[in-house]
Amino acid sequence: MLSRRAALLCPAAAWLSHSLPARASAVLPLPLWPGTPPGGGGPHGPLAVNAKGGVSNIAIPTLALHRPARPNGAVVLIAGGGGYKRIENRHESDPAAAWLNARGITAAVLTYRLPGEGWTAGPHAPVQDALRAIRLLRAHAKDWAIDPARIGLLGFSAGGHLMGLAGVAPALGAYAPVDVADAQPVGIHALALAYPVITLMPPYDHTWTRRMMIGEHPSAAAGAQWSVQTHVRHGDAPTFLVQAQDDPISNPQNTVLMAEACRRAGVAVELHRPETGKHGFGMGRPGTATMAWPGWYAAWLARQGMLAG
Repeated sequence: MLSRRAALLCPAAAWLSHSLPARASAVLPLPLWPGTPPGGGGPHGPLAVNAKGGVSNIAIPTLALHRPARPNGAVVLIAGGGGYKRIENRHESDPAAAWLNARGITAAVLTYRLPGEGWTAGPHAPVQDALRAIRLLRAHAKDWAIDPARIGLLGFSAGGHLMGLAGVAPALGAYAPVDVADAQPVGIHALALAYPVITLMPPYDHTWTRRMMIGEHPSAAAGAQWSVQTHVRHGDAPTFLVQAQDDPISNPQNTVLMAEACRRAGVAVELHRPETGKHGFGMGRPGTATMAWPGWYAAWLARQGMLAG
Protein backbone atom coordinates (compact mmCIF):
# COMPACT_ATOMS: atom_id res chain seq x y z
CA MET A 1 0.00 0.00 0.00
CA LEU A 2 1.27 3.48 -0.85
CA SER A 3 2.16 5.77 2.03
CA ARG A 4 0.20 9.00 2.27
CA ARG A 5 3.26 10.93 1.09
CA ALA A 6 3.79 8.67 -1.94
CA ALA A 7 0.09 8.70 -2.83
CA LEU A 8 -0.05 12.47 -2.84
CA LEU A 9 3.21 12.90 -4.70
CA CYS A 10 2.12 10.68 -7.60
CA PRO A 11 -0.22 13.35 -9.08
CA ALA A 12 2.43 16.07 -8.85
CA ALA A 13 3.87 15.55 -12.32
CA ALA A 14 0.41 15.53 -13.85
CA TRP A 15 -0.45 18.77 -12.05
CA LEU A 16 2.69 20.46 -13.36
CA SER A 17 1.72 19.68 -16.94
CA HIS A 18 -1.93 20.79 -16.88
CA SER A 19 -3.68 24.14 -16.76
CA LEU A 20 -6.20 25.10 -14.13
CA PRO A 21 -9.84 25.53 -15.08
CA ALA A 22 -10.52 28.95 -16.60
CA ARG A 23 -12.74 29.79 -13.63
CA ALA A 24 -11.64 28.35 -10.33
CA SER A 25 -12.17 30.06 -6.99
CA ALA A 26 -9.89 27.63 -5.15
CA VAL A 27 -7.88 24.54 -6.00
CA LEU A 28 -7.06 21.70 -3.63
CA PRO A 29 -3.55 21.98 -2.16
CA LEU A 30 -0.99 20.74 -4.65
CA PRO A 31 2.45 19.32 -3.77
CA LEU A 32 5.31 21.78 -4.19
CA TRP A 33 7.81 19.11 -5.15
CA PRO A 34 7.51 16.25 -7.69
CA GLY A 35 9.24 13.94 -5.22
CA THR A 36 10.72 14.10 -1.74
CA PRO A 37 11.60 17.71 -0.80
CA PRO A 38 15.29 18.66 -0.79
CA GLY A 39 17.26 16.72 1.82
CA GLY A 40 14.43 14.40 2.77
CA GLY A 41 13.32 13.59 6.29
CA GLY A 42 10.18 15.05 7.78
CA PRO A 43 7.08 13.65 9.47
CA HIS A 44 4.64 11.01 8.29
CA GLY A 45 0.93 10.58 8.64
CA PRO A 46 -1.96 12.96 8.07
CA LEU A 47 -1.89 16.70 8.47
CA ALA A 48 -2.68 17.72 12.05
CA VAL A 49 -5.25 20.50 12.45
CA ASN A 50 -5.89 22.07 15.86
CA ALA A 51 -9.15 23.54 17.13
CA LYS A 52 -8.30 26.96 15.71
CA GLY A 53 -7.37 25.65 12.27
CA GLY A 54 -3.61 25.74 12.72
CA VAL A 55 -1.85 22.97 10.80
CA SER A 56 1.25 20.94 11.63
CA ASN A 57 2.75 17.50 10.87
CA ILE A 58 3.31 18.74 7.35
CA ALA A 59 4.59 15.67 5.49
CA ILE A 60 3.97 17.30 2.11
CA PRO A 61 4.41 21.06 1.64
CA THR A 62 1.71 22.43 -0.65
CA LEU A 63 0.48 25.40 -2.63
CA ALA A 64 -3.23 26.21 -2.80
CA LEU A 65 -4.20 28.64 -5.55
CA HIS A 66 -7.27 30.80 -4.89
CA ARG A 67 -8.44 32.59 -8.03
CA PRO A 68 -10.99 35.37 -8.31
CA ALA A 69 -13.73 35.17 -10.91
CA ARG A 70 -11.89 37.79 -12.99
CA PRO A 71 -8.14 37.65 -12.23
CA ASN A 72 -6.29 40.90 -12.89
CA GLY A 73 -2.97 39.09 -13.35
CA ALA A 74 -1.39 39.97 -10.01
CA VAL A 75 -0.68 37.18 -7.51
CA VAL A 76 0.28 37.22 -3.83
CA LEU A 77 1.96 34.28 -2.12
CA ILE A 78 0.75 34.07 1.50
CA ALA A 79 2.45 32.49 4.53
CA GLY A 80 0.60 32.29 7.83
CA GLY A 81 2.40 32.42 11.16
CA GLY A 82 2.52 30.11 14.14
CA GLY A 83 6.10 30.35 15.40
CA TYR A 84 7.23 27.65 12.93
CA LYS A 85 5.41 25.18 15.22
CA ARG A 86 2.23 25.31 13.13
CA ILE A 87 0.74 27.46 10.36
CA GLU A 88 -2.35 29.55 11.02
CA ASN A 89 -4.03 29.00 7.67
CA ARG A 90 -7.62 29.34 8.85
CA HIS A 91 -7.04 32.49 10.89
CA GLU A 92 -4.53 34.29 8.66
CA SER A 93 -3.83 32.82 5.20
CA ASP A 94 -7.37 31.92 4.10
CA PRO A 95 -9.00 35.25 5.10
CA ALA A 96 -6.16 37.11 3.39
CA ALA A 97 -6.72 35.03 0.24
CA ALA A 98 -10.43 35.87 0.23
CA TRP A 99 -9.65 39.56 0.73
CA LEU A 100 -7.20 39.55 -2.19
CA ASN A 101 -9.63 37.64 -4.43
CA ALA A 102 -12.30 40.26 -3.77
CA ARG A 103 -9.91 42.78 -5.35
CA GLY A 104 -9.10 40.67 -8.41
CA ILE A 105 -5.76 39.38 -7.10
CA THR A 106 -4.94 35.68 -7.28
CA ALA A 107 -3.77 34.31 -3.92
CA ALA A 108 -1.45 31.36 -3.38
CA VAL A 109 -1.52 29.91 0.14
CA LEU A 110 1.74 28.23 1.13
CA THR A 111 1.78 25.35 3.60
CA TYR A 112 5.50 25.10 4.22
CA ARG A 113 7.74 22.62 5.99
CA LEU A 114 8.25 23.26 9.69
CA PRO A 115 11.93 23.06 10.74
CA GLY A 116 11.14 21.20 13.98
CA GLU A 117 9.45 18.29 12.20
CA GLY A 118 12.57 16.35 11.30
CA TRP A 119 13.48 17.77 7.91
CA THR A 120 17.14 17.29 7.03
CA ALA A 121 17.26 20.83 5.59
CA GLY A 122 16.32 22.23 9.01
CA PRO A 123 15.72 26.00 8.92
CA HIS A 124 16.45 26.11 5.19
CA ALA A 125 13.38 23.93 4.48
CA PRO A 126 10.64 26.59 4.72
CA VAL A 127 12.71 29.06 2.68
CA GLN A 128 13.21 26.41 -0.01
CA ASP A 129 9.45 25.90 -0.09
CA ALA A 130 8.80 29.63 -0.47
CA LEU A 131 11.27 29.93 -3.35
CA ARG A 132 9.86 26.81 -5.03
CA ALA A 133 6.37 28.32 -4.79
CA ILE A 134 7.55 31.55 -6.48
CA ARG A 135 9.18 29.54 -9.25
CA LEU A 136 6.02 27.50 -9.81
CA LEU A 137 3.95 30.67 -10.05
CA ARG A 138 6.35 31.94 -12.71
CA ALA A 139 6.55 28.62 -14.55
CA HIS A 140 2.76 28.41 -14.82
CA ALA A 141 2.08 32.10 -15.29
CA LYS A 142 0.33 31.60 -18.63
CA ASP A 143 -1.73 28.62 -17.46
CA TRP A 144 -2.78 30.35 -14.25
CA ALA A 145 -3.45 33.84 -15.67
CA ILE A 146 -0.53 35.34 -13.73
CA ASP A 147 1.57 38.32 -14.75
CA PRO A 148 5.14 37.32 -13.74
CA ALA A 149 5.96 41.01 -13.32
CA ARG A 150 3.37 41.33 -10.53
CA ILE A 151 4.22 38.72 -7.91
CA GLY A 152 3.87 39.81 -4.29
CA LEU A 153 4.48 38.20 -0.92
CA LEU A 154 2.39 38.54 2.26
CA GLY A 155 3.51 37.04 5.56
CA PHE A 156 2.07 37.05 9.06
CA SER A 157 4.20 36.68 12.23
CA ALA A 158 6.63 33.76 11.62
CA GLY A 159 5.23 33.68 8.09
CA GLY A 160 6.42 37.28 7.88
CA HIS A 161 9.89 36.12 8.84
CA LEU A 162 9.69 33.48 6.10
CA MET A 163 8.38 35.84 3.41
CA GLY A 164 10.98 38.39 4.46
CA LEU A 165 13.78 35.86 3.96
CA ALA A 166 12.32 34.75 0.63
CA GLY A 167 12.19 38.36 -0.48
CA VAL A 168 15.63 39.57 0.61
CA ALA A 169 17.75 36.47 1.39
CA PRO A 170 16.97 33.79 -1.23
CA ALA A 171 20.45 32.29 -0.83
CA LEU A 172 19.24 30.76 2.44
CA GLY A 173 16.82 28.64 0.42
CA ALA A 174 19.24 27.39 -2.22
CA TYR A 175 18.63 23.83 -3.45
CA ALA A 176 19.60 21.67 -6.42
CA PRO A 177 17.10 22.06 -9.29
CA VAL A 178 14.54 19.27 -9.48
CA ASP A 179 12.76 20.14 -12.77
CA VAL A 180 12.40 22.86 -15.38
CA ALA A 181 10.44 25.11 -13.02
CA ASP A 182 13.61 25.64 -11.01
CA ALA A 183 15.14 27.55 -13.91
CA GLN A 184 12.76 30.40 -13.05
CA PRO A 185 14.02 33.45 -11.11
CA VAL A 186 12.74 34.24 -7.62
CA GLY A 187 12.51 38.02 -7.86
CA ILE A 188 9.32 39.60 -6.51
CA HIS A 189 7.48 42.87 -7.05
CA ALA A 190 6.04 43.67 -3.61
CA LEU A 191 6.72 42.49 -0.04
CA ALA A 192 4.15 42.93 2.75
CA LEU A 193 4.73 41.78 6.33
CA ALA A 194 2.12 41.91 9.11
CA TYR A 195 3.33 41.74 12.75
CA PRO A 196 6.43 39.87 11.51
CA VAL A 197 9.33 38.45 13.43
CA ILE A 198 12.22 40.22 11.72
CA THR A 199 15.21 39.84 14.00
CA LEU A 200 16.51 36.76 15.81
CA MET A 201 19.14 38.83 17.60
CA PRO A 202 19.11 40.07 21.21
CA PRO A 203 17.33 41.75 22.84
CA TYR A 204 14.34 40.91 20.62
CA ASP A 205 14.95 37.18 20.23
CA HIS A 206 12.48 35.81 22.80
CA THR A 207 10.27 34.17 20.18
CA TRP A 208 9.36 30.69 19.04
CA THR A 209 10.65 31.69 15.62
CA ARG A 210 14.15 31.97 17.02
CA ARG A 211 13.84 28.73 18.99
CA MET A 212 12.53 26.70 16.07
CA MET A 213 14.88 28.13 13.47
CA ILE A 214 18.24 28.34 15.29
CA GLY A 215 17.75 26.77 18.73
CA GLU A 216 17.86 27.85 22.36
CA HIS A 217 21.43 29.14 22.46
CA PRO A 218 22.40 30.24 18.95
CA SER A 219 25.65 31.95 18.11
CA ALA A 220 25.68 35.65 17.32
CA ALA A 221 26.55 34.72 13.74
CA ALA A 222 23.49 32.46 13.43
CA GLY A 223 21.26 35.15 14.89
CA ALA A 224 22.49 37.64 12.31
CA GLN A 225 22.31 35.16 9.43
CA TRP A 226 18.65 34.36 10.08
CA SER A 227 17.54 37.94 10.80
CA VAL A 228 15.72 39.49 7.87
CA GLN A 229 16.99 43.04 8.33
CA THR A 230 20.65 42.04 7.91
CA HIS A 231 20.02 41.00 4.29
CA VAL A 232 18.20 44.06 2.93
CA ARG A 233 19.99 45.49 -0.10
CA HIS A 234 19.41 48.19 -2.69
CA GLY A 235 17.11 46.85 -5.39
CA ASP A 236 14.91 44.77 -3.07
CA ALA A 237 11.16 44.99 -3.61
CA PRO A 238 9.08 47.83 -2.13
CA THR A 239 8.07 46.82 1.38
CA PHE A 240 4.90 47.32 3.45
CA LEU A 241 5.00 46.78 7.22
CA VAL A 242 2.26 46.81 9.84
CA GLN A 243 2.50 45.98 13.54
CA ALA A 244 0.51 47.03 16.59
CA GLN A 245 2.38 49.02 19.20
CA ASP A 246 0.97 46.77 21.94
CA ASP A 247 2.21 43.50 20.34
CA PRO A 248 3.32 41.24 23.25
CA ILE A 249 4.77 38.44 21.08
CA SER A 250 6.89 40.05 18.39
CA ASN A 251 8.44 43.18 19.87
CA PRO A 252 7.17 46.20 17.89
CA GLN A 253 10.79 47.15 17.31
CA ASN A 254 10.90 44.35 14.73
CA THR A 255 9.15 46.41 12.07
CA VAL A 256 11.12 49.51 13.05
CA LEU A 257 14.37 47.61 12.45
CA MET A 258 13.12 46.44 9.06
CA ALA A 259 12.00 49.92 8.05
CA GLU A 260 15.37 51.38 9.06
CA ALA A 261 17.21 48.70 7.07
CA CYS A 262 15.10 49.47 4.00
CA ARG A 263 15.74 53.21 4.27
CA ARG A 264 19.48 52.71 4.62
CA ALA A 265 19.46 50.54 1.48
CA GLY A 266 17.27 52.91 -0.50
CA VAL A 267 14.36 50.46 -0.60
CA ALA A 268 10.89 52.03 -0.67
CA VAL A 269 9.16 51.20 2.61
CA GLU A 270 5.86 52.05 4.27
CA LEU A 271 5.46 51.38 8.01
CA HIS A 272 2.17 51.50 9.93
CA ARG A 273 2.07 51.22 13.72
CA PRO A 274 -1.55 51.15 14.95
CA GLU A 275 -1.79 51.74 18.68
CA THR A 276 -3.90 48.66 19.49
CA GLY A 277 -4.40 45.17 18.11
CA LYS A 278 -1.78 43.06 19.88
CA HIS A 279 -0.42 40.05 17.95
CA GLY A 280 -2.18 37.80 15.46
CA PHE A 281 -4.80 40.29 14.32
CA GLY A 282 -5.03 38.77 10.85
CA MET A 283 -6.97 41.07 8.54
CA GLY A 284 -7.94 43.22 11.53
CA ARG A 285 -9.09 42.65 15.11
CA PRO A 286 -12.54 44.18 15.77
CA GLY A 287 -12.49 47.00 18.27
CA THR A 288 -8.83 47.84 17.67
CA ALA A 289 -6.90 50.22 15.44
CA THR A 290 -5.79 47.27 13.28
CA MET A 291 -9.15 47.29 11.50
CA ALA A 292 -7.73 50.07 9.33
CA TRP A 293 -4.74 48.15 8.03
CA PRO A 294 -6.37 46.37 5.06
CA GLY A 295 -7.25 49.79 3.68
CA TRP A 296 -3.64 50.94 4.00
CA TYR A 297 -2.51 47.73 2.32
CA ALA A 298 -5.00 48.17 -0.54
CA ALA A 299 -3.76 51.70 -1.19
CA TRP A 300 -0.16 50.47 -1.18
CA LEU A 301 -0.99 47.58 -3.53
CA ALA A 302 -2.57 50.06 -5.91
CA ARG A 303 0.60 52.14 -5.92
CA GLN A 304 2.60 48.98 -6.77
CA GLY A 305 0.33 48.30 -9.74
CA MET A 306 -1.11 45.16 -8.13
CA LEU A 307 -4.73 46.31 -8.44
CA ALA A 308 -4.51 47.24 -12.11
CA GLY A 309 -6.71 45.35 -14.56
